[in-house]
Amino acid sequence: MTDTTAAPARRRLIEAGEGASAGAFEPRDWAFIAAIAVTWGSSFLLIAIGLETFAPGVVALVRVGLGALTLSLLPRARRTIEDRGDLLRIAVLGWIWIGIPFLLFPIAQQHVDSSVAGMINASMPIAAAVWGIVLLRRLPGRIQLVGLALGFTGIIGVFLPELRESSANAFGAGLLLLAVVLYGLSTQLVPPLQQRYGSLAVIWRAQLSALVLIAPVGISQLGDSSWSWGSALAMVPLGIIGTGLALGWMAELIGRVGGSRGSVAIYLVPLVAIALGVVVRNEEVAPIAGAGMVLVLAGAYLTSRAEKRG
Repeated sequence: MTDTTAAPARRRLIEAGEGASAGAFEPRDWAFIAAIAVTWGSSFLLIAIGLETFAPGVVALVRVGLGALTLSLLPRARRTIEDRGDLLRIAVLGWIWIGIPFLLFPIAQQHVDSSVAGMINASMPIAAAVWGIVLLRRLPGRIQLVGLALGFTGIIGVFLPELRESSANAFGAGLLLLAVVLYGLSTQLVPPLQQRYGSLAVIWRAQLSALVLIAPVGISQLGDSSWSWGSALAMVPLGIIGTGLALGWMAELIGRVGGSRGSVAIYLVPLVAIALGVVVRNEEVAPIAGAGMVLVLAGAYLTSRAEKRG
């Protein structure tokens, strides 16, 4: 993980930053993207299994609790952060990247089906690019803009066959959009913190901060939940890998390449979910969805190219 010296103490509370590298993605960047896509591609299914018997707040509490417990066992996560300003920034990051969205998604999934949830979640790179324009006061490179647009066009094609028969209400869709907006903001706030302290130290403390928000909600919903081994076992990989480790991978990636480019990993999440459906459940892929997958891969490739910064 990346280690750098602490920056001056007097900084703004909201501090955005660019990735450490503007060059083309390296093999380890693609390795992070692949790991994130595979892990989060199965997370929607695990959340759905958890919601069969656990209330939304309980799902959020268990997954974040397991993630924080996992990272607490890693020495790099326990690295000392003495700058109080940075500790406050990490606490805020924990709320907007983990605490609030992780509560919103299980609630929203009770009001929208998986295709709508997946489509809205996959729009996160667009939200990240918009926040980058606002906070960094510059447009992404033209190649990156084309890549982001091409990738999202592909996402529409991937989900279009399911969207025709999907059901959703404005309440659930609104919750998902709010979560995605917060996700996009997070990607611009992570780089300076990750570059100073490393991804694990930042994410572990962000998860502890998120637990302050999530714990009261989760505990209050214990009475609305019942026990089942299926839901409980689904929480184990969702918490340890999908919440603890995968958030660390994402922080490392966007600390290296920037929020707008690093968030392209989210475009590949639906592709993994579709591939799992084909392999495990013998599902068929509609021609327009197949074409969409090609566009997603092309968009990811263009976004990965070297970036010219103004």
